[in-house]
Amino acid sequence: MRQLNQPGGRRHGRLGAGGLMLVCLAVTAHAQTTAPSRAGAVVYADACQQCHGRDGRGVPAALLGLPAQPRDLTDCQAGPREGDADWTAIIGDGGPARAFHRTMPAAGGALSEDELAAVLKYTRTLCTDTKWPRGELNFPKALATEKAFPEDEVLVTTTVDMEGDGAFKTKSVYEKRFGSRNQIEIVVPVSAHSTDGSWSAGFGDMAFAYKRVLVANHGSGSIVSLTGEVALPTASETDGWGSGHSTFEPFLTAGQVLPGDGFFQFQGGLAFPSDSAVNKEAFSRFVLGRTFTRGSGREFSPMVELLGAKELADGETMQWDVLPEMQITLSTRKHVRTNVGLRIPLNDGGARKTQLLFYLLWDWFDGGLFEGW
Repeated sequence: MRQLNQPGGRRHGRLGAGGLMLVCLAVTAHAQTTAPSRAGAVVYADACQQCHGRDGRGVPAALLGLPAQPRDLTDCQAGPREGDADWTAIIGDGGPARAFHRTMPAAGGALSEDELAAVLKYTRTLCTDTKWPRGELNFPKALATEKAFPEDEVLVTTTVDMEGDGAFKTKSVYEKRFGSRNQIEIVVPVSAHSTDGSWSAGFGDMAFAYKRVLVANHGSGSIVSLTGEVALPTASETDGWGSGHSTFEPFLTAGQVLPGDGFFQFQGGLAFPSDSAVNKEAFSRFVLGRTFTRGSGREFSPMVELLGAKELADGETMQWDVLPEMQITLSTRKHVRTNVGLRIPLNDGGARKTQLLFYLLWDWFDGGLFEGW
């Protein structure tokens, strides 16, 4: 969640957007009460508006004598993309618990659980644009399957062949979200392989993609997006790094909340090569997983992917792989994560190799790579 209390009002850091809304709790002792739960707007007026203002836009830090500017809670760029669990954690445990500024006190003892829930619900309404998908729909990123939620991330994925002479491929992806439901991305692959004990490497074909969220329903826990990706023949075909043709891939991605912190994700689409001598291809990918959270806030998300692909030509069969994996949050702020898995062919194993996959993910909107640890 984005930091709400930074010098100069800089926006960064997971868990900040909701947590720092209660930065004045330390000086509003009357917020402590044993009375029945109050409405969120009343709790906000008593405990929050001294710093964040009656309208939620934030009182200037100079007027408050604070070292950091209280966040504008009406800014839809920050709040909606984080889930309630992240907001509640920073509100209840304070800023330092998630590597934020100490001016955010722990509110767990100042307000009842019902009041915390009420003020959080009220604060959610300060962003009045309901088109922004909620953070509960931002499921853990699988190794092979694209997700539906738009992000601001850098993702570096490496695939290593576990059989044969040896080969690996590293794919770097830059993702930039704009507006409530849009994302663009740039993909730069680098490959290397061994031939007779001699290694060589080169850049692969670059790709560009545009994603648009079609459906985002917080109540049902569902999200659906449409993406178009085009890979261009930017690499040398004669050296074996490029395909020699362009490929256009339209595909749908979807996600669904399941009980018990579980989730399901899907990706399905087609690949259309510009070279008529190359077969079109259909692909489908399925993800089933669950997130476990330790007391410290670190998240572990075991997942299993089922990956299918088929060339659209006579005599071709569907090729299936299974990919068990584990995503782990590395930073306290949860904006740096890793994932490791093993892709195993289920049929036609002679033509495809078992592969080790791993990635490093940095959600740069949430802070610098070396911040929030």
